[in-house]
Order: sequence, then C-alpha cells, then structure tokens
Amino acid sequence: MRKAYMGARLQRLREERGMTQATLARTLGLSPSYLNQLERNQRPLTVPVLLKINAALGIDVQLFSEDEEARLIADLREALAESGTGETIPLGDIKSLVSGLPTIGRALVALHQRGRATDDRLVALAASLGTPADHLTAAARPAMPYEAVRDYFYDRHNHVAELDEAAEQLVEAHRLSVGAMDDGLERLLLDRHHIRTQIPVEGDLPPGEHRRFDSDQRVLRLSRSLHPGQRAFQMATQLAFLEQANLIDRLTDSPRLSGTESRSLARIGLANYYAGAVLLPYRDFLAAAESLHYDIDLLGAKFGVGFETVCHRLSTLQRPNARGVPFFFVRVDRAGNISKRQSATDFHFSRVGGTCPLWNVYEAFTSPDRILTQLAQMPDGRTYLWIARTVARNTGGYGRPGKTFAIGLGCDLRHAGRLVYARGLDLADPAAAIPIGAGCKVCERPSCPQRAFPPIGRPLLVDERRSQFDPYPAA
Repeated sequence: MRKAYMGARLQRLREERGMTQATLARTLGLSPSYLNQLERNQRPLTVPVLLKINAALGIDVQLFSEDEEARLIADLREALAESGTGETIPLGDIKSLVSGLPTIGRALVALHQRGRATDDRLVALAASLGTPADHLTAAARPAMPYEAVRDYFYDRHNHVAELDEAAEQLVEAHRLSVGAMDDGLERLLLDRHHIRTQIPVEGDLPPGEHRRFDSDQRVLRLSRSLHPGQRAFQMATQLAFLEQANLIDRLTDSPRLSGTESRSLARIGLANYYAGAVLLPYRDFLAAAESLHYDIDLLGAKFGVGFETVCHRLSTLQRPNARGVPFFFVRVDRAGNISKRQSATDFHFSRVGGTCPLWNVYEAFTSPDRILTQLAQMPDGRTYLWIARTVARNTGGYGRPGKTFAIGLGCDLRHAGRLVYARGLDLADPAAAIPIGAGCKVCERPSCPQRAFPPIGRPLLVDERRSQFDPYPAA
C-alpha cells in the first residue's frame, strides 16, 4: 500500500462528530500529538489506524480509499479542462483540492455534469427547431479555441475566396508545374525571400515534425520522411506566412476569434488553406474534378497529393459562378472522435452524444485502404451519398505509435450522379438508404438497435415484463 496522506478527511470526520483532537485521539487509542501529525499530513494514514477508525466510529474505510480519490481526480480533470478559461490547471493543484476539499471537488463535477446536460438539451431543442446547434450552445458556454476556428470556417462555408485568388496568381505568375511544384516552390523561396530549403541527411527533425523555419539563418528544414507533394505543401505554407501575412491578419480580425490562441490556430488554418490552393489551383482542380467525375485517387495522382488533401480541397469549391459539388468533409479516429469537420453546406453533426454508429465512416476501419460507399438518410428525410476510407500516418521506426483515421466525404443525393462513386447504386430507391442520425442523444428515430444513449426529452418505455431488441425504446 502506498503512503496515504488524508489529514483533511480525518479532520472533517472529527469535526462532523463534534470531537476535539484529544477526544478522538483517546477514542482511537492514539496520542494527541500523533493525531495532530496525521491531520497535518505529516504522517501517513496506516492500515492499523484505519481499522481503529472503523471499529471505534463505524466508518466505512472506503471514505479514505485512494481509488475513490483517483476517480474524483479524473472527473475533475475532465471538468476543469472544459472550463473555457484558457488556463491549464496543474495536476498537483487538482490533487490538493481532492485531498483537502473533496466535497467541493464533487460539487464542481456535479456542476460540470449539469452544464453538459444543458448542452444536450439545447442541441435537442435546436434539432427540433431546425436551428444550427452551434448558435444556441455558443451562448451557454465559451467555445474552445479549436471550436472557434472550426466555426469560423463553417461560417464561411469552408471557402476563402481571397486566398484562392492569391494562390492562383502565384501559380500563374511563376508558372509552377501542377503535380510537381516542390522544385518551383524551392526556387521561389530562395529567389524572393533568400530562404534555403534543406532536407537533413543526418540529424533529421524530431519525429512527427514536418517543418521548421529558422528566421535568423533563413533556412527552412523539411523532414526527409515527406514525399514531394508533402514537401511542396510545407513550402507553400511557409510562403503563406511570408507573402500573405497582411491578408491573413485581416481575415483573422473576426469576432469569432476572440482569443490569442484561437487567432493563432486560425492563422495556421488559413496558411494551410493557401498551401492547398497553391498545390490544387481552383480552376484547374475544379475542371479536373468534373472531368474525372470526382475520382479521388485519380485527382491525387494528377496533382501529386494524398487522399485526405484531395478530400479537404473538394470541400472548398464554392466560388460563385464556378461551384463544385458542395461536400462535407470529416476525419474521425477509431474512438469516434471527430478531429476535422468542414462543410460547404449547412450539414452538421452534433457536438454532443457522439455520431451515428451506422455511418460508414466507422466501418472503414474494418476495410483499410478501401473506399466504401453508402446512401444514408437523416431523420429529416434528406439522403446523402457518403464515401469513406482510412488513411494512416507513421513517424517511422519500429515501436513508434502511428495515426490511423477514417476520412468521410459526403454530398446531397441530388449531386450524387456527378460522382464516379454512384455507379452501381440505385439512387432512386428510398429503401437503399441506411437510416442514420446526427448523434444518439439527439436522434429522433423511435427505434434503433445501435442506439448508445436514450434520446433527450423523451420518456423511455420501461417494462420489466418484456425484453426488447432496442436498447432504449421510447414511450
């Protein structure tokens, strides 16, 4: 057993019983000085003392359980991480609070749970009203920086016209070769900014780091693990910070981005957008996408980029008078976390309650590197064509953890005929669509065998005389 210092709990127990230190020490057969040291955490609480407390006071020793304390610490860390203050609370402070004032810790956790429940009800209300949930939940709690950036791009329908136009001008002015831009961008950095690009032969960048710019030495170092298309993307990102700084500053001067961290994240997102627009220039890319019927693999081969980059770029093609298919793009991990979601339309999944387990983006993990298609119908009756495939990344070397995601790209059924992925699907048959929802907690479907949570605001049909296939049948 590890040494347990739980003086505050022992003191609170004594005060609740209306006992002085001398009285409790006499009851437990301890010296007053020893009890004083226990309460001041100068001595650990031992098993013999715990047994004496149990025998003399009838107190469950679980009150002093380290496991119970560990659970409260974990709950508090989760609650405080979502406080929205922008401050990181040290683990030591949380442990001190739990050890000294566990009642206050439990109260904070309860408040956090009530806040989450309020979020859930707001999302359910938004779903019933047909209102974007973000508009209601924004007033209930402050957005995390990454959420603010995501909402910023969502408000723009994932299209930044100014950066698209600047990228096209760069490609045309310097006659950069589509599909093989790494050499041209390297020359551009050297000629216009006196920046040398290096790919270290020895002493590569730390694992997972792709780009590092040394402004003093005027050197841009790129990881040798990158293929040419990825190197070009990193060079174009650096060009964005050098040549489009004023434009990016202007774009990030938005009420959506109220904090320093959210503005910094948005600057990175806009620089990455510009890099994608350089490698896949709007007009050329849209023309190729239409002629190839949005075949992602063929587009990747033509422009020298990966599957995820193509999918992300396809979700941005919303220039007036030159629109592509309005896609929504998501990236999820095996645990169901959505790390990226961009939409050229008003389609959105819930912030709370997870996403739908019947959605094919999760099935993609069972068929790595294979493109899966799905006709999916939402509770409002709208049907979508979804394609999904996994992508994997590794920093190299045996034993090093890698990353595997599933990429999902979807569009409304009325656009599905323009996609090569609609071949062989009966787009006119309503029964061919799989019923999915925005998330279990807010899904309105009355019966679903995959439901993970009961629906908010609807009573359950609880009947101990019957056993049903549906886990949470609604009354």
